[in-house]
Amino acid sequence: QVQLVESGGDSVQAGGSLRLSCAASGNMYGVACIGWFRQAPGSAREGVAAISIGDGSTYYADPVKGRFTLSQNNPKKTVYLQMNSLKPEDTAKYYCKIRATPCGNWFRDERFFRDGGPGTQVTVSS
Repeated sequence: QVQLVESGGDSVQAGGSLRLSCAASGNMYGVACIGWFRQAPGSAREGVAAISIGDGSTYYADPVKGRFTLSQNNPKKTVYLQMNSLKPEDTAKYYCKIRATPCGNWFRDERFFRDGGPGTQVTVSS
């Protein structure tokens, strides 16, 4: 079973940057896609970005495209979400989840993922 732990969340001013980490432990066999989701207070959880572990293909939701970048360190079983030009509307708790098949254009749908971590809080002030 795979366990995920997110970290790197913080409070920053608008325009600032953060790098979130999603560290996996356990048997990674069958983990082919890691997705990032976020949930703001009073809002539904939404998909932000996803990366296919095998070929490194990345997917980004329109609100973060051009500002957020995914990368991975396979030996460390860690995926990073670099967030630049942060906006107050990026304020949310961020979670990572896994899927056994490569990512696709459905990456924003949380129903395709499982085994999420406890999340890490990102707060962006104006």
